[in-house]
Amino acid sequence: MKLRPPWLRVFVVGFVLWVASVVVTAWTSNSNLVPTVVLLGSFLVPVTFVVWAYAHGRSRDVTVERMFVAFIVGGVLGVLGASLLESWLVRPSVVMYVLVGLIEEAVKLAALIFVARRAARDKVRDGVVLGATVGFGFASFESAGYAFNALFTTHGLSLTQLVETEVLRGILTPVGHGLWTAIAGGVLFGARGRLTLPVLLTYLGVSLLHALWDSMSAIAIAITLVLTGRPWQFAELRIGMVPDVSPWQVHVYTVLHWAGLVLNSLIALVWLAAILARGRRRDVSYQ
Repeated sequence: MKLRPPWLRVFVVGFVLWVASVVVTAWTSNSNLVPTVVLLGSFLVPVTFVVWAYAHGRSRDVTVERMFVAFIVGGVLGVLGASLLESWLVRPSVVMYVLVGLIEEAVKLAALIFVARRAARDKVRDGVVLGATVGFGFASFESAGYAFNALFTTHGLSLTQLVETEVLRGILTPVGHGLWTAIAGGVLFGARGRLTLPVLLTYLGVSLLHALWDSMSAIAIAITLVLTGRPWQFAELRIGMVPDVSPWQVHVYTVLHWAGLVLNSLIALVWLAAILARGRRRDVSYQ
C-alpha cells in the first residue's frame, strides 16, 4: 500500500481533530474548548502548506528547525510589528488599504530577513520556501485573531460565526500572505539577501496585490453601483444614507468580488511561477 504524502496526513488528521473539536464544543457548550477550535482551525491549512513546501525542492540549509523558527518567530514578529505600525499610522482614508499592504508586507519581509540571517541566501527556491513559511505563520496568528473576534456577537458567543470565519480564511489562505511573502522571498534570495532595486520593486508589487485584495469588497461595490446604480441610490449616498440594494445588485457584487480575488490570485501565482523558473535557470547556469 502506497503511503500518503506527509502533507496529506497532516491535513486529514488535523481536519478530523478540528471537526471533532467543533462537534464536542457545540454538543457540550463548553467554552473551554473554544481555544482548541480557534487554534486548530487557524493553523491547519498554513501548517499543511508548510509541510508540503518542505518536501518540494529546498536545500539542506532549510532545516526543520529553521522553518519552525520562520513560522513561529516570523509569524509572531510579523503580527506584532504590523499591529504596532498600523495603530500608529493607519487611519480611515482612501489610502488605508495601501498603507496596510505596505506595512504588513514590510514586517513580513523584515521577519524573513531576521530568521534567515544565518542561512545561505543564494537559492531562489529556499527564499520562496522560507518566505512562504513566514507568510503562513503570519496568516495563522492573524486568522486566530479574526476567528476569536467572530465568536463575539450582540447575541452572545457564536460558534457558527467562528467556524464560518475559519473555513473562509482557510480556503483563501493559500493565495494570501504565504503567496505574497513567497514572491518577495524568492526575489530577495535571488539577490543574495541584498535590498536591491528588484527587491524593493517586488515589495511594492506584493504590497499592491495585498492592498487590492483587502479593498476588493469596496471596489466591487463601487463597480456595481457604476454599472447598475439608480439615480435615487446616488441621491441617498450624497446625503450620507445607505441605500437599499436589489437582489440583482447583490449578485453582481458577489460575482465582481470573487472575480477580483481570483484575478489577484492568478497574477500572484503566475508571478511566483516566473520567479521559480528564472531561479532554476540561474542555478543551472551556476553549476
